[in-house]
Amino acid sequence: MDTQQISAPSRAPSRVRGDATPSSGVVHDNSRHTSRFTVVGNHLTQHHELSLTAIGLAAYIQSLPAGARIGIKDLAARFPESEARIAAALRELEAHGYLRRTRTRLANGRIVTRTVSCNQPAERRRTDASPGRDCPPRMQRTDPPPASIRPRPESEADVMRPLRYPARTVLAPRREPVPAPRREPVPAPRRERAPHSRSTPLLVPQPAFPAAPLLRTAADLLAGLHHQDPRLLLSAQDVDVLAPGVAAWLEREVGPAAVEHALTSDLPPEGVSRPAGLLAHRLTARIPPPPPFRALADSPPRPLPLQNCEGCDLAFRAAEPGECSGCRTDNSHPTAQQL
Repeated sequence: MDTQQISAPSRAPSRVRGDATPSSGVVHDNSRHTSRFTVVGNHLTQHHELSLTAIGLAAYIQSLPAGARIGIKDLAARFPESEARIAAALRELEAHGYLRRTRTRLANGRIVTRTVSCNQPAERRRTDASPGRDCPPRMQRTDPPPASIRPRPESEADVMRPLRYPARTVLAPRREPVPAPRREPVPAPRRERAPHSRSTPLLVPQPAFPAAPLLRTAADLLAGLHHQDPRLLLSAQDVDVLAPGVAAWLEREVGPAAVEHALTSDLPPEGVSRPAGLLAHRLTARIPPPPPFRALADSPPRPLPLQNCEGCDLAFRAAEPGECSGCRTDNSHPTAQQL
C-alpha cells in the first residue's frame, strides 16, 4: 500500500502561452530584431478601410530615412505597380491621416511639395500622441503607462481568435439609363413631277440602222417643231425618246419636210395637253411603208482573158487559145481581140 509508483507523473504539466499550435490559420515563427527594423502600428497594418497597396506603401514610406524621395515616378520605378495605382494609394493614405502633402513656395519663387509621413493618423494622435507635434516620434515609451490606462492583457482565446475584417463593398458607378433615341418620322421625299408626266413610256418605231447623223437630224427636226406650233414645245427628254421614231421615217426615204408636215398638220383646236404623246402616236400610226425593193443594175460584161498567139507570140484577148487576127487567114473570128 505504501509503495510509490515512480512511473506516474506527480502533476499535470502546465500549458505555456504561445507554445500551442492552432488547428487552423497562420502560425508565426518570430525572431527578435536587433537592427534595421521599423515599428509599425497594428492600426495601419490591420486597417479596415485601406487597400493592401496603401498599407504596404505606408509601411515602406515609414521605413525610409528623412529626405528620401517618395514621388509617384520614384515609387513607380521602385515597385511594379503603375503610377495610377500608386497615386491612388497615396490619396488613400492622405485621406486617412497617414500622409500630409503641402505645396510651399521657396525664396527663389519655385513651388515644391512637402510630404510628411505620420505613423499615427490624426484621430489617434488626439488621444495617444504628445500635444504640440504634428507626428509623434517613432520610438516606444520607456516609462510604463499608468495603471489606469495600462492595456488589458489578452487572453489565449483572444490571441487565437482570427481577425475579422468587414468586407469592402465596391460600389459600381451608377449608370443613368440612356433614353432611347426618338425616331422622328422621316417625310417621304417629294417627287417633282415633270411638266409632261406620263404613266406609261412612249413607244415609237425604231430605225433598222440608227446611225448618229440620222438621229441628229431627227432630233433637230423635233426641236424645231415649236416654230410651226408653240404647243409642240418638247423637253430634252422627250426629244431623246422621239428621235428614233423620226429616224425610222427618214430611213424610209421620207424627207424632213414631209415628216414635219405629218406631225404638225391637223392638230386639235382645243389644245394639246401632251405634245410628246401626240407626236409618238402619229409617228407610230402614220409611219409610211418601206421603200420598194430595187434590184442591183446588171454588171458590165467581163473582158476576155489574155491569150498568146501561137504564130507571132503576141498577146491578144480571146475566149480560147489560138492565133491572133494578123496570123489567121480568116479574120472573121468573133472571139479574138488583138491588143
